[in-house]
Amino acid sequence: MENTIKLLRKLRAFGRATAANVAMMFGLSLVPLALATGAGLDFAHAMMVRENIADALDAAALAVGAAPNTANAQAYAQQVFDANYTADKAANGAGQMANPQVAAPMITNGTVSLTLQQPFQVKTGLLGVIGKTNLPVQVSTTVKWGQTKLWVALVLDNTGSMSQTDSTGTSKISALQTASHNLLTTLKGAATNEGDVKVTITPFAKLVRIGSASVNQNWIDWTDWALQPVNYSGTSDALGASGFYGPGDKCPWTTGTDGFSCDTQPEGSSTATIPSSGTYKGYICPGVMQTYDAATGSGGHHHEGCYVATKVTGTTVNVATGSSASCSGFVNSCTCTGSGSSKVCKAQKWTYAWTVNAHALWTGCIMDRNKKNDNGATGDFDTQNDSPAAASGSLFPAANDDSCPATQVLPLPLNWTSAQWTTLGTTIDAMTPNGSTDQTIGLVQGWQTISNSTPYSPGALPANTTQYMILVSDGLNTQDRWYGDGSNQAAQVDARMAIACTNAKAAGVIIYTVFVDLGGTQGNSTVLQNCASDSTKYYDLTSSNAIVSTFNQIGVQITNLRVSG
Repeated sequence: MENTIKLLRKLRAFGRATAANVAMMFGLSLVPLALATGAGLDFAHAMMVRENIADALDAAALAVGAAPNTANAQAYAQQVFDANYTADKAANGAGQMANPQVAAPMITNGTVSLTLQQPFQVKTGLLGVIGKTNLPVQVSTTVKWGQTKLWVALVLDNTGSMSQTDSTGTSKISALQTASHNLLTTLKGAATNEGDVKVTITPFAKLVRIGSASVNQNWIDWTDWALQPVNYSGTSDALGASGFYGPGDKCPWTTGTDGFSCDTQPEGSSTATIPSSGTYKGYICPGVMQTYDAATGSGGHHHEGCYVATKVTGTTVNVATGSSASCSGFVNSCTCTGSGSSKVCKAQKWTYAWTVNAHALWTGCIMDRNKKNDNGATGDFDTQNDSPAAASGSLFPAANDDSCPATQVLPLPLNWTSAQWTTLGTTIDAMTPNGSTDQTIGLVQGWQTISNSTPYSPGALPANTTQYMILVSDGLNTQDRWYGDGSNQAAQVDARMAIACTNAKAAGVIIYTVFVDLGGTQGNSTVLQNCASDSTKYYDLTSSNAIVSTFNQIGVQITNLRVSG
């Protein structure tokens, strides 16, 4: 019995003992704990490799997006990927190539997508104990153009010299049209949503054309329109107190001497004699100016009015004296008396009333706005984007001029639709070379198109929107409203432009300038170089076809490629 009791005590003591059991249980638990820790390390390593792959894949996609026309986009993507992949090559799974392999890029309108050809196998550590020797990693990325909204003003030279061709026979205007179409394609593709990217076009020469539909707008300045011509020759053959020109007589002005000729009627064709019948009988209409005048604009400017001749009954006036005097060119009661140095020829006397042309004859062109103290102007509005106000002299001066682009400014519509891209293309196709060069008016009007001010008033600039201007010109500034002869570089025009460039950049507009100088014959354009926002945004081109590649480069830069997913 005693032995039995001792045995039972020992069994109870064994049941209560814990030291050996804990040790055994702890030992058994080390196996899953070790596996869990190893798995965590393996998964963490795989995630690190995945991040490295994603970064390198982003870089490759961005590179392909910046050069989407690369001949072998897949090889190019792999090259960029390899240069950016920094993972531990020794950690690659068995049979795996040194680097992940990039699949062929998917390039669609506005996006580039990249993925791996197959999941990348990352070699494991402790997970290999249970047979999991590799962890698969798959990565894909997409880059998208234009996640920042853009307002882009294309300011395009339409002057006569744009018809010039380079050694390949390509004209500057045709290359500009091709380049502009390509740029529009890039910009359109950059828009995630319709209206994220908006474009204006400002063709320019000495003037810009905003369109005759604005004839009744209160921001048009008709001051210059109403000005009378001046007596260029300073001789008695100009209209004035002598008054001896009437219906049927010769034109009182000599082209090349007085600077302009006679027209058959307001905005009519040239004539050698004053109309003697019909609606415009006795109308003496000055034709297009041939020489420079600070008061009314330079060569090519049209005077918008006519002198209407009224007979002074019973009164004659001397038209010529001396031995060579004659009534040649005068048909109204002209007679000569005397001989030799005493010979005198007299003709009917007339008085003249200046009659301003109807505004309906305006062709829709405007010239530089007033600078300080012109017509009561209080500021240099030719270099600003201010809304016009009559009291300040800042209205837009109407002018008919032979140096006005055929194509008018295309501003931003208040409601942008996909149809606007077609309208932009049509406007580009309509551009025709004509006239002399005033880059200042093109720049200022282009700036005006992306400013919420009259006359274009596109609405307030949306949040997160960048304003760009691309100014293209093939020549030096030769003429504006006040300065230059239309043929030679005018330092005064450059000076006005420099002020306008500074103002636009200060307002936040990023400016690209492109100088098309075939063969490099004109040298550098300092004013265009200084106008660009920085040195990387100025291009000096020596061939027409270079316009196309330059526009492609600018398009990629301003559409701001970014990773979107």
